[in-house]
Amino acid sequence: MTINRQILLVSRPKGEATLDNFHLAAPELPELGDGQVLVRNFYLSLDPYMRGRMNDTKSYAPPQPLDAVMVGATVGEVIESRHPDWQPGDAVTAMFGWQEYGISDGSNLRRVDAVRVPMSVYLGAAGMPGVTAWYGLNKIIAPKAGETVAVSAASGAVGSVVGQLAKRMGCRVVGIAGGPQKCAYVTETLGFDACVDYKAGNVYEALRAAAPDGIDGYFENVGGAVFDAVLGNINAHSRIALCGMIAGYDGQPAPLKYPALLLTNRVRLEGFIVTEHLDIWPQALTELTDAIAAGELHYRETMTQGLESAPAAFLGLLKGENFGKQIVRLV
Repeated sequence: MTINRQILLVSRPKGEATLDNFHLAAPELPELGDGQVLVRNFYLSLDPYMRGRMNDTKSYAPPQPLDAVMVGATVGEVIESRHPDWQPGDAVTAMFGWQEYGISDGSNLRRVDAVRVPMSVYLGAAGMPGVTAWYGLNKIIAPKAGETVAVSAASGAVGSVVGQLAKRMGCRVVGIAGGPQKCAYVTETLGFDACVDYKAGNVYEALRAAAPDGIDGYFENVGGAVFDAVLGNINAHSRIALCGMIAGYDGQPAPLKYPALLLTNRVRLEGFIVTEHLDIWPQALTELTDAIAAGELHYRETMTQGLESAPAAFLGLLKGENFGKQIVRLV
């Protein structure tokens, strides 16, 4: 029998998540049944939304069950199939979670081209983070050429795509990131017009200098003090795509200081969950994959090795220790 190592959630965080919330299990894989497919997961995606799922609170999705495999996207290869539509060697993405193998009836698998685009990228710029960026920018912010678009967590998996797509639309793009190295990457590699280092001082004043004509569209990944600084520089009739609030993921409240600015500037603010908009995924994925394959859309990955590294890498992600998309290599 084959051993399938898994990371389980065994307790809920009280405030900040810790390594003690996770447990490494090693059950045997059951025998494959008729109509089933066995996938060897090559890469595991780590994403901020997972922190919210660890809480037993009402949200857009049910809480992550205790003593069960942690939720998460994977990409890998079919190694055995008793299903007519899937053959050994097929590269596929799925939501198998934090484990080395996955068994499926085929309904949750999506075939990908691992020759045209590296396999791991289907967990980042050519996957859910990329589609999240595409939807928030195109369907909520909907910027016009010449407008200024700002994005927080600009060097991350979502923010980096937002800014590059906005530049392709003819916008002035201002990123917000933590540290000079990340800001240099945002401007020099990704092509943003400016980047504000939120660790370096007064974010409000830095944004005012970077966006002298104000901000017309904002893609929010962080919340907290960064959101306050942006609202102080927002233009009338601006649009905000609210994607994440990582500043409050550990349970600490992060109230806005000046919420009246939303009314004063007649701001359109819309929170969204990209899995509720599956109709746009084919178009978004096609455009993103084409741009990556052509070398027109850049990405960066932080890769850790082995399933056992996932909990520590995830906790680091929540503290901004990763650079680009956080991935765990499982092979």
